[in-house]
Amino acid sequence: MPDTHANLIHQEYYTKNRWNNWIEQVKKSDINFQDSEEKSEKEGAIFVNMEDDLILACLKVIAKYDHKTLTPEEGMEILSSIHEIVLEETEPISGDVDMMIESLQTSFMGALAACECYLNNAYNEDTKIEDLIAAAIEAEENEDAHTAMGYVAEIGANILNGSSLPTSALEDISYGLVAEWLDGIESIEAAMIGADSYKEDDDKA
Repeated sequence: MPDTHANLIHQEYYTKNRWNNWIEQVKKSDINFQDSEEKSEKEGAIFVNMEDDLILACLKVIAKYDHKTLTPEEGMEILSSIHEIVLEETEPISGDVDMMIESLQTSFMGALAACECYLNNAYNEDTKIEDLIAAAIEAEENEDAHTAMGYVAEIGANILNGSSLPTSALEDISYGLVAEWLDGIESIEAAMIGADSYKEDDDKA
């Protein structure tokens, strides 16, 4: 028998309906990146908003954990439910849109791994982020995606712990899995700087 209370708690953070609403907005936008640059930027903004919404949901989990109103295990369960919702394969819409959704999902994988790493306290706050970035790139070059993701997760956990991404170390990363995963980490940092409502410790998520 499903745990109804647990399901309700999870839904306070992110729901399947919430994700589907974003997908419906994307469909209605009739996005075509072959249009003018100005129009493409405007249409592309919806994906930025989608990612921001996801990141803030995850940061809300982290804030609850920091306030000790969620245990690491409870936080991981909630993140797992968000993972299942967002990384589920979506029905094809169009070439441009499908590419953007896939990119967003890949980016979110990096953000999600960072949150999990933080909840598990599986990072060293004394490690230089520049070294972790270099190690992640080297692992990807060696076709070891699992190890590369581990380094990216540790980078993100350090950002959640208050460190900053070194701009200079990111300048030469323009493509590949590590680049997309790090985009998720950059979104975490931007959200932490740009908003603090997720930190509110009330009785609701």
